[in-house]
Amino acid sequence: MKVSLRWIQEFVDLPTTDVDELERVMSNLGLEVEGVEHVDTDFTGVVVGRVTEVAPHPNADKLRVATCDIGADEPHTVVCGAWNFDEGAVVTVALPGAVLPGGFEIGTREIRGVPSPGMICSERELGLGEDADGILVLDDDHPPLGADFADALPYPDVVFDLSITPNRPDAMSVHGVARDLAAHYDIDLRRPEITVETPGADTAITVRVEDPERCPRFTAREIRDIEIGAAPLWMRLRLRDAGMRPINNVVDITNYVMLEYGQPLHAFDLDEVPDETIVVRRAGKGERLTTLDSVDRALSTEDLVIAGPDEALALAGVMGGETSEVSEETSRILLEVAHFSAPHVLLTGKRHALRSEAVARFERGVDPELPPLASDRAAALMAEYAGGTVAGGFVDEYPGEAEATRVDLPADEVTRLLGVEIDPDTIAGYLERLGFTVERGDPMRVTVPSYRPDVSRPADLVEEVLRLHGFDAVPERVPHGPGGGLPDAEARRRAVRAAMVGAGYHETMSYAFVGPGDVEAMGYPDDDVRAHPVGVRNPLNEEEGVLRTTLLPGLLRGLRVNQTRNNPDVALFEMGRTFFADAGPLPHQPEHLAFATVGAVPGPAWSHGGEVRDWTDATGLVATLGEALGLDLHVRQTSRPGFHPGRCADVVLDGAVIGTVGEIHPRVAARFDVTGRVAAGELDLTSVLQRPPHRVFVTPSPYPPVVFDLAFDLPAEVPAADLVRAVRDAGGEHLERAVLFDVFTGPPLEQGRKSLGVRLTYRDPGRTLTDEELGPVRDSIAAAVADHLDGILRSG
Repeated sequence: MKVSLRWIQEFVDLPTTDVDELERVMSNLGLEVEGVEHVDTDFTGVVVGRVTEVAPHPNADKLRVATCDIGADEPHTVVCGAWNFDEGAVVTVALPGAVLPGGFEIGTREIRGVPSPGMICSERELGLGEDADGILVLDDDHPPLGADFADALPYPDVVFDLSITPNRPDAMSVHGVARDLAAHYDIDLRRPEITVETPGADTAITVRVEDPERCPRFTAREIRDIEIGAAPLWMRLRLRDAGMRPINNVVDITNYVMLEYGQPLHAFDLDEVPDETIVVRRAGKGERLTTLDSVDRALSTEDLVIAGPDEALALAGVMGGETSEVSEETSRILLEVAHFSAPHVLLTGKRHALRSEAVARFERGVDPELPPLASDRAAALMAEYAGGTVAGGFVDEYPGEAEATRVDLPADEVTRLLGVEIDPDTIAGYLERLGFTVERGDPMRVTVPSYRPDVSRPADLVEEVLRLHGFDAVPERVPHGPGGGLPDAEARRRAVRAAMVGAGYHETMSYAFVGPGDVEAMGYPDDDVRAHPVGVRNPLNEEEGVLRTTLLPGLLRGLRVNQTRNNPDVALFEMGRTFFADAGPLPHQPEHLAFATVGAVPGPAWSHGGEVRDWTDATGLVATLGEALGLDLHVRQTSRPGFHPGRCADVVLDGAVIGTVGEIHPRVAARFDVTGRVAAGELDLTSVLQRPPHRVFVTPSPYPPVVFDLAFDLPAEVPAADLVRAVRDAGGEHLERAVLFDVFTGPPLEQGRKSLGVRLTYRDPGRTLTDEELGPVRDSIAAAVADHLDGILRSG
């Protein structure tokens, strides 16, 4: 937003005009200055003159000879090719020796036999606008004849380009910026005196608001006898410096008041409003509207429109309609100044890809008390500069007057948040300078002004105090608090990431938004919570309309991308949030770890690669994670949706299932266009990150281990993990390691039986163990396996 220093000074008498100082102050107030532009006239020698006579050029049909009174003893005659003026017009005359923008020096020329000492200038020739169709005709309120025209312009000036944060609707205006500066310097803020005379009969305009939630307040008034023309030059220059294109006096006045107070306004051609009736309602199904940018738009039933009895006339808070726009034939206008719901204007603007100045203000939250003031200001300007007559009967539909927000500010809250003590009276004074009403005490009872919808908590008030107290006034010091490095959960999260990278996996990140088809492709049954994702109300696109319940679809898409780019051997993992419907206002969001890999294990550069990955890579990764985290993670064979029924296992921690690993079902892989066997898994990290590692320091033994193998004849349905667990439980205190190393089926084993081989490592910290000492251990292990698993020791 661009604001000029001269405009600001109409509201506040600043103690300084030093640009660097004001830029520093604005930035400290939260009004970030992105740029500063020094604006001045770029011409000399141009005076004000009145045309006293206009005669045809004797030798050119398209030229005229104009005689001007420039306040000198003798009249001044020049040749001119413009036809938009006549006798009595007040114009700008560049005298011989004048220099126009671009270094163009004016002299005396003979044009078709008639001498022309100088010229009458247009806006473009003076660098004051783009209008080059005719010369610049000044208003009735013009400087004296012969006066230097440059001295009559509102220059030199300084234009600040401000970046206003989304939470500061009050600062989206010249008056709002002036209010902050007045508070900073502790000086008075003023408003222009506004007098609206209503000599005409009362208006016949009627207004009906059918959706007070989206339009809490709507004001309308009629202005008659309007004469459409150019706005006064000073107004056009201010609009130009603010980055807006002047159009005509009525439209320019609405834009001027919007920039001045931050309240968008719109003028309708009242003769184009059927029955002089306004209805504020939601758009009907299939309704269309051609907006001022000449785009025919299909409206949504979520759009709020300003309509006549039948058809929409404007998109409320966003842009007016073409059928009722102000034109050169307009003589009566309906001036609309309303308050619209910020979220609904924001969504309507995004829905139609319309980013207007009105949207930029309404989406932040305009003051609901502004419409009458802005309407009075615009009406008074239209009466003065458009010849309008303001009708009586101001319409103000305000069914539910907004209640003031009140916030309690404890005395120690400022100190707690800022780390600096400020006297309570000083705190109250800061807030009162910003327009807050303060009842002193502990806590302070603070009433928030209507133009500050962003202030609703004690922390917001503390921020306001800091803006005036000054960020530089807060001393630098080392914060108090416990040390000790990373939080435990973050340290474990990083350990998981390091273990995955160490295992050869590459981390990837995917969007939390997925399509319903991705969830359906996983093949979850209807009673599985993952089959019912949370929908997004305003999705970026229909293909990403729900929140993910699993990380696997994103990884499978990653495998497909790699395969299509001639990278068949790939291993990916992701750590991120998943989302499930919950009774509260927000979804339940557990953090998950998922991985997926396809192709061969990378081998040495001189080889053709390792073995093709399969379910054993997935189950082995569980052991790697358990070791990295110091947790007893183990797997238990099962069958789960989305996985191959014979190559799938649950991941168990302290008896609770926290995830699934194995091979993705071929049909699921085919739905994602992934070829080959896909080893994958997904774990809920909630309990993993909350649980401290179970590690016991053991002094390394300098003595050699005793290593031997035991093979057991077991029922085929017994999981290998159960055997390893039984061996560890019965193995005694010197058992260092127990690892499954062999699986065998077939003769001489009976049908329905299998052989599992376990390699055991024993070691004592103080001596070398003997076979005689380990004999009873073998017997106890064999007995435990027989009792719990119906197993028979085959050899060992």
